[in-house]
Amino acid sequence: MVKKKSWFTLVSLILILSTVLAGCGGKGNGEAGAGNGNGNAGKSSETKELTFMYRGGTDEQKAYTEVVKKFEADHPGVKVKMVVTAADQYATKLKAAITGNKVPDVFYFESGDLKAYVNSGILMNLTPYLNYNDDINLDNIWKYGVDLYRYDGEMAGQGDIYGMPKDVGPFALGYNKTMFEKEGIPLPDNDVPMTWDEFIEVNKKLTKDTNGDGKIDQYGTGFNVNWVLQSLVWSNGADWIDETKTKVTIDDPKFVEALQFFADMQNVHKITPSAEDAQTLDTYQRWMKGELAFFPVGPWDMSTYEGLPFEYDLMPYPAGSTGKSATWIGSLGIGVSEKTKYPEEAVALVNYLTASKEGMEMLVNAKVQIPNLIDMAEEWAADTSTKPANKQEFLDIVGDYGRVLPGHYTYNAEWYNLFFTDIQPVLDGKITAAEYVKQEQPKMQKLLDKAIEQEQKSKKK
Repeated sequence: MVKKKSWFTLVSLILILSTVLAGCGGKGNGEAGAGNGNGNAGKSSETKELTFMYRGGTDEQKAYTEVVKKFEADHPGVKVKMVVTAADQYATKLKAAITGNKVPDVFYFESGDLKAYVNSGILMNLTPYLNYNDDINLDNIWKYGVDLYRYDGEMAGQGDIYGMPKDVGPFALGYNKTMFEKEGIPLPDNDVPMTWDEFIEVNKKLTKDTNGDGKIDQYGTGFNVNWVLQSLVWSNGADWIDETKTKVTIDDPKFVEALQFFADMQNVHKITPSAEDAQTLDTYQRWMKGELAFFPVGPWDMSTYEGLPFEYDLMPYPAGSTGKSATWIGSLGIGVSEKTKYPEEAVALVNYLTASKEGMEMLVNAKVQIPNLIDMAEEWAADTSTKPANKQEFLDIVGDYGRVLPGHYTYNAEWYNLFFTDIQPVLDGKITAAEYVKQEQPKMQKLLDKAIEQEQKSKKK
């Protein structure tokens, strides 16, 4: 009890000091500038303009514009200048802004950049603002999402919070329900994943020439190796990196088996379009036209998939030797510049976009993400009248079997990205998976060693 009172006294003194500093117009560091995170501490008539840099497709832009308008209405005196870029240009433009010392007040960032941005003094520590905000209940936000943006100076995933999850993006597996019913094939089990052999057999039944011209018109799968191989590797008990996050492990026989399985779907089993077939119609277009049985579905796809000319639903990914399904969960953090002129208002915007009931309802209703708030998510998933009916699969991935991509754990992801750069010969059957990992492992290890060295140097600044 004595310790608790001493702690309370200390906190009170810090808050009083913070108020004094704020009154003097000084920001200082995150501790000194901490208010309640609602953006209501200042009552000045000055209009405070925040810059919010983000990325997203048409539906996301429309949704976020509406949420920001509501934020401005609820926070008189605060205006938000929105800067949006295409997804493939975002990282380059953000880094250009950082290099030019023009970091936006509020911005999206990848969890893999967390350590570098904190060590370089780019991201503000949000913890003091969140701890004293009665409107924020971190226990009601996906722990996975919050922990992605924690860093204690040594390890990501623990310590102070430097960003809030924009969302969590469970990468689920979708299937064409109408095609299954038309072919008289039982629908996939929502709870028990297929084995790899079972998955191949179902795909063979669904791959066919539907008009009798001698050409395949309907395929089973059409996966992008960059985004689906993780499921096969992890469910087979392998990974790209070891537990110490210092050794590249793609030469593990279980890894090789998973990569070969992926390549064999095209080259041996003929259940996925070849690279030549994909040149005339890619697999995303085939899925959209109803000519593909299985295709990944992210929460960001829901608004687009509302208009599909067939019924679709979600299922677990087929499982390898572990018998347990696996996939990854994406996320983007929303952080605040360490140099923002208006830290409290900036944090208030972050909270409105990530943790407020008002903002979350607008984004979820726009079908661009699943709810960050757990109680809202459970209610949302229980409504099977809206597409996809098995929305619980998204929640199972977040709460049970989803993982972060390997590049998150290291100072940069160059070593991981290299794996996919030269992989096409394996997919085309020109070299085996075993041959590929043998040539790539040393090159990836060299880049990982370099990333570890860069991280050590950054801590010495």
